[in-house]
This record gives sequence, C-alpha cells and structure tokens, in this order.
Amino acid sequence: MYAPSEKSTIRRSFILTAALMLVLLFAASPSELLAHCDTFDGPVVADARRALEAGDPEPVLKWVLPEHEGQIREHFARTLAVRTQSAEARELADLWFFETLVRIHREGEGAPYTGIRPAGSPVEPVILAADRSLETGSGEELASHLSEAVRHGIHQRFAEALEARKQADESIEAGRRFVAAYVELTHYVEALDAVAGGHGSHHGSEPDQHEHN
Repeated sequence: MYAPSEKSTIRRSFILTAALMLVLLFAASPSELLAHCDTFDGPVVADARRALEAGDPEPVLKWVLPEHEGQIREHFARTLAVRTQSAEARELADLWFFETLVRIHREGEGAPYTGIRPAGSPVEPVILAADRSLETGSGEELASHLSEAVRHGIHQRFAEALEARKQADESIEAGRRFVAAYVELTHYVEALDAVAGGHGSHHGSEPDQHEHN
C-alpha cells in the first residue's frame, strides 16, 4: 500500500498527465483552453460578421454540427430582419447572433458557454501558432512549438527521476520519492505516446466530425 504522501504525489501525477493530454488534444484540434472561438476577434465571430454583411449564412455553418444547422439558419434570418430597422437594432441583433452562434458552437464541442470574451483576450500560444501555420501553409512553427514544450517536459521529468533513482536505496522515503518521480515520468510519456498515436479525439467527438476551433 502507498503512504498518504505518496498517494498524494501520484494523484498529482495523474492530474498533470490528464492536463497534458487535454492541452495536446486541444492544440491538435483547437478548442477552448484559452483558444479564441469565443472572443470577438476570433474566427467564429469573424465569419459571423462576414455572413451578416453578405446576407448569407453559409460562412458560419461550418462552426456548428449538422443537427444545429436549422437553428442557425433560423436565427440568422431573424437577425437579418431586425438589423435593418436602425443602427441600434443592427448592433443588438448582431450581438445576439454572435452570442447564439458561439453558444451553439460550444455546445457542439461539449464545452460550456460563458459569454463572448473581449477582443484581445489571452489566447494559448499554441493556438496562435496553429493559426499562423494555417495562414502560412506550413506546419513548421506549430511542430516546433509543441516539440520544444514536449522536449522540455521530458527532460525535466527524466532528470528528476534519474536523480531520485540514484538515492532510491538510501531509505524508504528516498525510495518513495523515486517511485513518485518514476510514475510521473512514465505517465507523462505514456500520455504523449497515446496522443501522438491518435488515440484521442476532440471533446469526445469523432475525429472527422467537428474538429474546429
């Protein structure tokens, strides 16, 4: 049996591993760990503005699941009808549509909706790297960003486990420190291997279903 302190350390290791998997999954299929589909300068609202100006809902339909398309078309038509009444009505109608679209998009991801964040809100660097990579047509910046983060994580945990291993036989406490470091290292690389092997999907959806930001 593990001692309470060891259980706590191993529990933290599981939490760290879970967090790592979430970060990597969201990086590969951008989501909302400080992503920006719920910001006013994010891609969802940008497409919504474009759709409203063109009077065509097509640009935003990719952000929702097929079963939600009818709702968006209906809300879009209502927005178009109201926004022509006055400048104030246009502003309010547009805001209502933005919020509705982002909420339904988030619902499709299985993520909570907490409102639209202001333009310039913090965004995970890896999400920005993904966006830039798509804009430039090269995945090198994104691959480099993730590779450096993973390399640092592996080296740090490996060094801690290696140092603890050298002292593992000095006492029971030292042995337990090694076990804790070893567990964290192995869970970390196991999570990396699982994600790299494609054994995960975005918010539990099928990989080809809805992998939008």
